[in-house]
Amino acid sequence: MRLTITKTKNSESFFVIKSVTINGKRTSKVVEKLGNINDVKLKAQGKDPYSWAKEYVATLNKQEKENSNDVILKLSQTKTLKDNEQIVFNGGYLFLQDIYYKLGLHTICHSISNKYQFQYDLNQILSRLVYSRIIYPSSKLKTMNLSQNFIEPPDFSYNDILRALEVIAKESDFIQSELYKNSLKFLKRNDKILYYDCTNYFFEIEEESNLRQYGKSKENRPNPIVQMGLFLDGDGIPLAFDIFAGNTNEQVTLKPLEEKIIKDFNSSRFVVCTDAGLASTANRKFNNLDGRCFITTQSIKKLKSFLKEWALDLTKDWKLSTQSKDDKTTYDISKLRENDDLIKKYYDKTFYKERWIKEDGLEQRLIVTYSVKYQEYQKKIRENQVGRALKLIEKNPQKLGKVRQNDPKRFIETITSTKDGEIAENVSYKLNYDIIANEAMYDGLYAVCTNLEDDAQEIIRVNHRRWEIEESFRLMKSEFKSRPVYLSKDERIKSTFHNMFFSTCYIPIFRKNN
Repeated sequence: MRLTITKTKNSESFFVIKSVTINGKRTSKVVEKLGNINDVKLKAQGKDPYSWAKEYVATLNKQEKENSNDVILKLSQTKTLKDNEQIVFNGGYLFLQDIYYKLGLHTICHSISNKYQFQYDLNQILSRLVYSRIIYPSSKLKTMNLSQNFIEPPDFSYNDILRALEVIAKESDFIQSELYKNSLKFLKRNDKILYYDCTNYFFEIEEESNLRQYGKSKENRPNPIVQMGLFLDGDGIPLAFDIFAGNTNEQVTLKPLEEKIIKDFNSSRFVVCTDAGLASTANRKFNNLDGRCFITTQSIKKLKSFLKEWALDLTKDWKLSTQSKDDKTTYDISKLRENDDLIKKYYDKTFYKERWIKEDGLEQRLIVTYSVKYQEYQKKIRENQVGRALKLIEKNPQKLGKVRQNDPKRFIETITSTKDGEIAENVSYKLNYDIIANEAMYDGLYAVCTNLEDDAQEIIRVNHRRWEIEESFRLMKSEFKSRPVYLSKDERIKSTFHNMFFSTCYIPIFRKNN
């Protein structure tokens, strides 16, 4: 076994992997997921997380070696087993069951059951769907069959599951509000800071219908999709969600779901943190009313020219995010880009500057940050893309077509004329160094807009945790295998994402309670 660490823009995930042979082919499998960098730091209890992780893997290898001795089992030849009698049961779901009942999902199911005349046990169905989604994500039919191996096997049919899905969809608002209220009984919720984002899920079909519509797919797939809007609280625990048609502009999904939180959750004063894709002026103005506030990512490239010039000026007005309010020291950080000693000294530091602006009748605060570490990250990404662009020019120029945002092909310039302005006999390609240099100007810079008057360091810290909602989407899509979706009825589609929503709640709750 060995340790592997996967890095993303905002976090690192630790895995214990092992080389195995399957069907004569050598491959690797994940033995244990240690979690992200924050999880490992908690487990390390003050030790260096990387060193602790390596020591942990070494301990696992030692235990595996010690436990590799042959074991002799004595079996009686006269012992007979009864036909059709189950003697092996799965009990791994029991720790999930504890959280399920703490969240009061069983009482929610009973309240819903009292409103309808169905004969099946809604609590049994919902609990098995949630447990199975976490333990072995699979189809509804396979979930029912695998649940028969539980210590408490269910007694519902596949048709009961389909009927229950429609009821769950109808009671979506009630379930989410009650779940929130029940969670307050054993868990303190940080509902003063809310993170919101959208993603979408594709269907293996060609024709649109109802919620399943053609839209801009996150995976760039040519299939109908549905949109999912998700709110997390300040601790990364899912708060509320909704499903929208695939052709819905994600900017218009924020307001209706937020209004639902205000109405059903009796919560009206909070800070909404979003990315640039949801940062429309209408959304900002909506969260500038009735005690609500916003923190939203701002594209520096889309700023007005005088603000862009101010943001790109690295010579003045910059402060260290760790300095006290009384410290008026400012820095010229233009020297950091070339000086190796300064880069090493300030590698993990964040600088910032701020100003108030007024546009479209909205007064807001623009905060721009600069980080050497972020600069190195962006530079490395771009260098890799430039390398891929060069390979396209040299080996596969025929693949040059439509250029998407962040596509390496954006660095390639097509030459169709000679130096004299005449039409060239053969089209040729070269790197556009002007585009590369222009993008390099923004390395290390990041901007947010807010109507808060709080300390800039605190606003930067709150916005930094926005990666957790991306982590939730990753869990749903990868670990819980929520894509592609094969259901066709809108009610069943919505209720399927309820199971994802509940399942995603378990991870941060389990971390917080352990």
